Amino acid sequence: MRRLTKANERERGAVAVIVAILLVVLLGFAALAVDMGMLYSEKAQLQNGADAGALGIAQACAKDTADPKCSGTSSLAKDLADKNSLDGLSNVQSIALDVPNRKVTVTADPLEAGRTDNRVSLFFAGALGIPASSVVAKSTVVWGSPSKGTTPFPLTMSVCQVKGMIDGAKQLIRSHTSNANSDCPEGPSGSDTPGGFGWLAQDPSGCGAYIDLAINESGADTGNDGPSHCNAILNGWAADINAGKDVVILLPVFKSVTGTGSGSSYDVHAFAAFKVRGWKFTGTSDLPLTFRNRAEHHPDKPSVECRGECRGIIGQFVEYVALSSGYEELGPVSEYGATVVKLTN
Repeated sequence: MRRLTKANERERGAVAVIVAILLVVLLGFAALAVDMGMLYSEKAQLQNGADAGALGIAQACAKDTADPKCSGTSSLAKDLADKNSLDGLSNVQSIALDVPNRKVTVTADPLEAGRTDNRVSLFFAGALGIPASSVVAKSTVVWGSPSKGTTPFPLTMSVCQVKGMIDGAKQLIRSHTSNANSDCPEGPSGSDTPGGFGWLAQDPSGCGAYIDLAINESGADTGNDGPSHCNAILNGWAADINAGKDVVILLPVFKSVTGTGSGSSYDVHAFAAFKVRGWKFTGTSDLPLTFRNRAEHHPDKPSVECRGECRGIIGQFVEYVALSSGYEELGPVSEYGATVVKLTN
């Protein structure tokens, strides 16, 4: 048997030193892989919670700024942040509410049971002298009535069809024939409002129409034919209504109109929320032109229907807060019940 020499004996501890160094390196990689992954997960949960909290407060403010949930001390943000955390715990650092400018910012950080807030315990990094780390998430949401953006369906309604009708009875709003809506013969300008509503010039190859309240909308239609490129939208509406779901769309409201037919120019000045119940249009054979073309009963009128030569849409104007990023600009909350809340970060 070969015996170790003194030189070999002097090298016996070298392997232990190398292993110790490698363990530190391995722990470092484990800390990066495991602990960083945990921090990313915590950040995502906090961001979801901050987003939900800010959106919830903004929705409350959009409906009524006197609502207790529309405040810098609202418990809604904490509740929603907790619900978006896997362990059900989180901390809301602050709620910055600016009602005049219609904006709210919620800042959230983690909360572990039995510990101070904004500490995420680390596993492998603890062996390297880093027992915990901090994570912060911030979300800003604005609310208001749309002033610029694309309406999903190219209709505009007369102001006299909307005023006093928010959360009111269902209406049949007819199109195509002269003075079709007897209860809406004139706009504020004193001119006839042909049909009470009209088709707007659609965006190229799209169903909707781009609206800027600062610019008159021209190039309309009489409303005889149904709009093009809207098959998917109308089919979706029909499917949702048949499934018992509400179909609410934001439609532009005009206060005056000049010209007739395709030469009409609408002075659009607001958006209103319209709950669709049915319609009857004319157009291509593959379009769902008629939906629920039957009597719609309510206390004020024996029936609301659109049969025979009738062309129009049935529904009611409602108070509605939409979660949407389809509108480029929001302005002060209008009287027509349509508001939007959207994330800005």
